[in-house]
Amino acid sequence: MTTSPADEQPGGEQPEGEEPGTPVATIIGTGLIGGSVGLALKGLGWRIHGVDADRGVEARAQELGVIDEVGLHPGSSLVVVATPVGTTPTVIRDLLEGSDLSPRCVITDVGSVKETLVARFDDPRVIGGHPMAGSEQVGVDGARADLFVGATWVLCPTSSTDPAAYAWLRALLGQIGAQVVDLAPARHDAMVAAVSHVPHLTAAALMGMAADLEEEHAALLQLAAGGFRDMTRIAAGRPTIWPDICLDNQAAILATLDTLIDALGAMRSKIASGDQVGLLSVLERAAVARRALNERATRPEALAEVRVPVTDQVGVVTNILVRVSQLGINIEDLEIAHSVEGDRGVLVLTVDRDSADRLVDTLTADGLRASVLPLGPWS
Repeated sequence: MTTSPADEQPGGEQPEGEEPGTPVATIIGTGLIGGSVGLALKGLGWRIHGVDADRGVEARAQELGVIDEVGLHPGSSLVVVATPVGTTPTVIRDLLEGSDLSPRCVITDVGSVKETLVARFDDPRVIGGHPMAGSEQVGVDGARADLFVGATWVLCPTSSTDPAAYAWLRALLGQIGAQVVDLAPARHDAMVAAVSHVPHLTAAALMGMAADLEEEHAALLQLAAGGFRDMTRIAAGRPTIWPDICLDNQAAILATLDTLIDALGAMRSKIASGDQVGLLSVLERAAVARRALNERATRPEALAEVRVPVTDQVGVVTNILVRVSQLGINIEDLEIAHSVEGDRGVLVLTVDRDSADRLVDTLTADGLRASVLPLGPWS
């Protein structure tokens, strides 16, 4: 690579009909993540080309304005490969060997496994990446320009990475709102195994166990309370992507599964021996860690959860949110924990701790049974 994005403006020929200097990116895989990258870059004035193995998805992406034109543009400053991890290496290899991309083009991906990918390429233009962002929605219809605002985006530069290309990509991701973190590929894979891959496999195992039991006890899944539904929600995600992920990140996933199995074994031993003190210690430590997990909370001790039992009736949640707005209280996070009864649940509002009591007093005066649970250590 004789030139780099720092040496001159990345890209090649100018797209027809565009003003001089308009940067061009190509998104390969125009689904949720790829489509969101396209929309985010369009917000910065980029022109977006797109390619998808599903021609219907390509057409839908263009219809929604996620991409401007179908096809790989050889003058692209950036190519983002947003395909399943099993196909990403082949796509990148084809880009390097079988396309007319500019030698100044930077190529990155969005896959959740990095070590096996970056080990295959020593081209200085290729920079492994992984945005830690997602949505309950799927496909290009769920794409959003703001999906990466405040989200962590991991980059995995190696000794062969062009420093100028890396600096350029890191700055660009910052412009779309991402918080860029540098990690060695192996370190990334170990961390993602713990916070993403094994949780998904655990959810799938729990859901499978419940489904097996449900064959004998028809009412079991109807009795599933909010906790079970929260723990297993991710099991509803696309199953087709996981065999490739488990193969590519096998070592880290197996190590994390072993750690989880050991932890469950220790929990079983405490229950079997009647060790109430030891069991309480494990549960309290977990509770403290979970309540401090709020992704927006850099100081969890300054926040509190206000919990309000609600019924499944029109306007109940809306009325509570209106009251919060009238009080001028900012909601850091919001969720509804569903109850086993099915027609009720608990609205959980994460707010500034100094505002929590005032909110509870107001909601109590409205006839609601609100309570406060501080984040951070137990008092």
